[in-house]
Amino acid sequence: MTSRIPPIQCLLTFEALARLRSVTQTSEELCVTPSAVSHRVKQLENIIGTKLFGRADFSLTTDGTEYLAHVREGLASLEKFPSNSPASGRRKIKLAVTPTFARSVLMPRLRQFIEAYPEIDLTLQVTIPLLDVVAEDADLTVRFGAGRYADVEHICLMKDEITPLASPAWLRENGPFTAPEDLQGQPLLRSPLEPWRTWFSAHNLDWPEPLDGSSFNDIGLMCDAAAQGLGIGLVRTKLGAPWLDSGQLVRLYPDSIPSPHAHYLCWRAGTMDRWECATFAEWLRHALT
Repeated sequence: MTSRIPPIQCLLTFEALARLRSVTQTSEELCVTPSAVSHRVKQLENIIGTKLFGRADFSLTTDGTEYLAHVREGLASLEKFPSNSPASGRRKIKLAVTPTFARSVLMPRLRQFIEAYPEIDLTLQVTIPLLDVVAEDADLTVRFGAGRYADVEHICLMKDEITPLASPAWLRENGPFTAPEDLQGQPLLRSPLEPWRTWFSAHNLDWPEPLDGSSFNDIGLMCDAAAQGLGIGLVRTKLGAPWLDSGQLVRLYPDSIPSPHAHYLCWRAGTMDRWECATFAEWLRHALT
């Protein structure tokens, strides 16, 4: 098993916090927010698999004391190495992401990453695989599927559940729905991203995939259509959270079933050698757990 070298920002933050024993002073010295200090220390502890600080006064554990000596030795060695070209210190990541995942999942959490890593510039690009709309030269890509990707390395970010949703007004006019069979003859909004046969099979309905009705290649557009009273959408609950939380959409049934697919973060070989990409990948994975 290959050991992983922690990002240099985490090591610098650990050394400063161990020396100053104050999150506020450490954040001022490193020109980052206090939350960035806490996040980087937690990330470092996750990477090396041990607790570095024992109490609220930031006294070091036994492992922390030993690790600090190694970190300071390593940083001292790096300081001795001459550098002839001044660097801005900023790193850049190009992230390709599907529209509804970006809107419902990533954007509500993105401020946390920006505050924790202000030296990383993130460029978001839209990708729509069904239409072959692919972001060019993306460092990291979020895909939704079965996870069998032979062309890239990947990790599972988020699994989800699906359930039929409609607008409250539509449900009052056409409901209630008490049994799965009540869907028969109703306007079912369609998407190749979430076929109805998954819901049908889970409820022992031998129904074919609907061929008529409005179809959408983006789950967010389908949610908007359902919110406008155009019919029933089969929606992933995590992607549909903004519409559910705002009351624009409501459940027809209390139960949900697992989606056969999941969201995956994908990258080409060698990408994780760049600390900014490895840092974002680890942050996103923890942010979604």
